[in-house]
Amino acid sequence: MPITLDDFVQRARSALKDHPGTEGREMVCDLVREALKDPAFVAANINDKTPERQVLYEDPELGFTVLAHAYHDAKTSGPHDHGPSWAIYGQAEGETVMTDWECLARPSEGVPGKAKRIRDYAMKPGDAYLYEPGILHSPRRDGPTRLLRIEGLNMDRVKRLPYQPVDAAA
Repeated sequence: MPITLDDFVQRARSALKDHPGTEGREMVCDLVREALKDPAFVAANINDKTPERQVLYEDPELGFTVLAHAYHDAKTSGPHDHGPSWAIYGQAEGETVMTDWECLARPSEGVPGKAKRIRDYAMKPGDAYLYEPGILHSPRRDGPTRLLRIEGLNMDRVKRLPYQPVDAAA
């Protein structure tokens, strides 16, 4: 049976409400993997009309936000976290090379944080990863990609400070 956005939201909401913390977020990550295996769900929610960032749903009580992303060209982001929030990245189409970073220094106003590269890995269709609050990562997309992403709260309203990659020897 195909998953609808309403089904997805209700199941995510139940997981997050019934299992606060990492356990509920891992359950939502599993739900993202399940939804990405459903071609009808992907076609309905992450299609040719999807912009780079589209809010599909924002929960009025819990604050989590379901987003669709479509990138038509290459795009790279620097190391970042999601401030006080967690995030789940789910690869629908294409490939994202994700880098995990070690935080060497947190940023402050006017001073970027410092981060050291730990590892790179490819996210392929159907893959989903949970990034807990404060965990640094950076995506690189070398061509067209589509993603389903869940944020613990809508990051449009959160100010984030930048990180600067540094050489391990620095």
